[in-house]
Amino acid sequence: MFNRLDTIEKKYNEIKEELIKPETLNDFNKLRELSKEESDLKEIVEVYQKYKKVKDNLDQAKLMENDPELKEVALNEANNLSKELDDLYQQLEILLVPKDENDGKNVIMEIRGAAGGDEANIFAGDLFRMYSYYAEANNWKIEVIHEVEGTSGGYSQIEFMIKGNNVYSKLKYESGSHRVQRVPVTETQGRVHTSTATVLVMPEVETANIEVKESDIKMDVYHSSGAGGQSVNTSNSAVRLTHIPTGIVVTCQVERSQLKNRERAMNLLKIKINEEARRKEELELGAERKSKIGSGDRSEKIRTYNYPQNRVTDHRINFSIMSLDRVMDGELEPIIEALQTEDLRLKLAGEKFE
Repeated sequence: MFNRLDTIEKKYNEIKEELIKPETLNDFNKLRELSKEESDLKEIVEVYQKYKKVKDNLDQAKLMENDPELKEVALNEANNLSKELDDLYQQLEILLVPKDENDGKNVIMEIRGAAGGDEANIFAGDLFRMYSYYAEANNWKIEVIHEVEGTSGGYSQIEFMIKGNNVYSKLKYESGSHRVQRVPVTETQGRVHTSTATVLVMPEVETANIEVKESDIKMDVYHSSGAGGQSVNTSNSAVRLTHIPTGIVVTCQVERSQLKNRERAMNLLKIKINEEARRKEELELGAERKSKIGSGDRSEKIRTYNYPQNRVTDHRINFSIMSLDRVMDGELEPIIEALQTEDLRLKLAGEKFE
C-alpha cells in the first residue's frame, strides 16, 4: 500500500509542477485535465503526508520513553499518536478503494409497474414521488422525459433525468425489483396484496461517441398526451424511436418541437444501448468487480415496502427500518448509507459478485 502511496504522491507533485508551466496555462484542455487529476489525488496525498508526520512523531515519542524523567509523558503521547495513526491508516485504505467513474454523473431513471396490475402502477407512482422528494432534499433537479399514466393512477411507465452533484453515487443501488405489501385502494375485503415495480438507473454518458446507424432506427410520431390520455398537442410532436437490432424503444414528448423530442429521444436511446452493451460485457467477462449488494438486474427483488408493519427491508444487506412512512416521503438516506457502507466493506475485503 505504501509503495502505491509513494507513487501517487510523486505523481501529484509532478502535476503541480506541470500546472504552473506557461504552456499548460495556455492550453485550456490540458489545464482542465491536469486540474481534475490534481483534485482527485489531493485528499489522498494530504492524508498520507499527515500519516507520515504522525508516524515520525510516534517514533520520537517512543525514543523518549527511554528517558526516566520523560517516560510517563512519552507513553501518554505515544498512546494518543498510535490511535491517530490507526485512524489515518483506515482513511488511507478507504481513499485507495477504486472509485466508480460514474459516481459524479447525473442519472436516467425508469420506473415501470410490473406484477399487480393497477396497484403496481400506483406503486410505481409512489416510488417516483419518493425519489422526487429525495432529489429535492439533495437539491437535485428532476426532468420527466416520458410518462404513461396508469388507468387508476400512478404510472405504467415513467422515465426521468435527475441532475445534481454525485447523483449516481447514491442512486446506483436502486436498480431492481421493488415489492410492496399493502391493502390496495381497490380491495373491498381488506386483504393485503403483493405487487411489484421495476427500477432501472443509468448514468448519463457522453453520447457523441456512441454510434448508432440511422438505418437501424424506426421512428414513429404521434400527438403528445396528458392526464387521462387526452391530447395536449394537436401536432405530431411526440417521438418514438425503436432500435431494430436490440429492440430497445424510447419515447419523448416533453418538447413542443418534434425535432427537439427526436434529439432527446436519440440521446436516451444511445444511453440505453450503451447500458445494455455494458451489462452484456459484464456478464460475458465475469471478471469485472461487482458489488454483492446487487447486480442491478431488474429481475432481482431488492427491497420490500411493508405497509401494515410500516417496515422497509433491503434484502441485499438484510437491513430493515421501521419508518416506511418517512421513507416514502423521501427520507432514503439511512438505507442509502447502509448500502454504501456494505459496498465499501466488500471492496476493502476484495470480494466480488460472480
